[in-house]
Amino acid sequence: MLKTNCLGSWLGLVVASMLWPAALINGYDKEMTVYVDAGKKECLYHSVKMGEIIDFEYQVIDGGHGDLDISFALLDPIGLVIVSDYKKPENMHQHEVQKEGDYRFCFDNSFSMFNRKTVFFELIVEREGDQNHGDDQWKDVNELTGLTPDEYYEMKVQDIMDFIGRIRMQLTKARQLQDVLRSHEARDRNLAEANFQKVNNWSLLQITAMIGVGLIQVFMLRSIFETHGRMHQLWRKLGI
Repeated sequence: MLKTNCLGSWLGLVVASMLWPAALINGYDKEMTVYVDAGKKECLYHSVKMGEIIDFEYQVIDGGHGDLDISFALLDPIGLVIVSDYKKPENMHQHEVQKEGDYRFCFDNSFSMFNRKTVFFELIVEREGDQNHGDDQWKDVNELTGLTPDEYYEMKVQDIMDFIGRIRMQLTKARQLQDVLRSHEARDRNLAEANFQKVNNWSLLQITAMIGVGLIQVFMLRSIFETHGRMHQLWRKLGI
């Protein structure tokens, strides 16, 4: 009988671990890359409940010609500005929600006349204390007297499920950090490619100018020694 209960409990554990994100994480996690055209303003909306915490991080990964600045504003449901950044390449904000409703996240590129900005951002909405739920769930269970073997086993299975949930949350945070590092890499790569293009353009311009100056010098020297040419007559009139 005990083996049957153990098998059923382990099957339940496997199923629960597969469905764990929906049961454990009550928050919201979204990563997105948006394009903000020159002279434009883009806003995104998300509904947040009272007592939740907003974590928002953004970074400009491409702007053209090395322009990696963007203005950002976070507004509450009635339109009051909570945080505001002006022409920054990256930043992160945390806000504890006091008013339930749709919060607005706006990227403003109206100060730029030509450059479109590529902005990577991550939005995390979670309720305070969710991360410690698994740690505090069994801290008051100090006595095992009177528990049957099945009850004790079920309690241990629940502890294992809580531990798996905490590991999953830590892995989620590690993945988020990796995404941020990838956005840094994309920004640096775009900046390096833009600088490489600038160097190539200036090098081509300088080579063209050097060739042009050399040809002009050869033409002028030949015109000095050609006695029947028009340029020679012009030099004589100028007294050269």
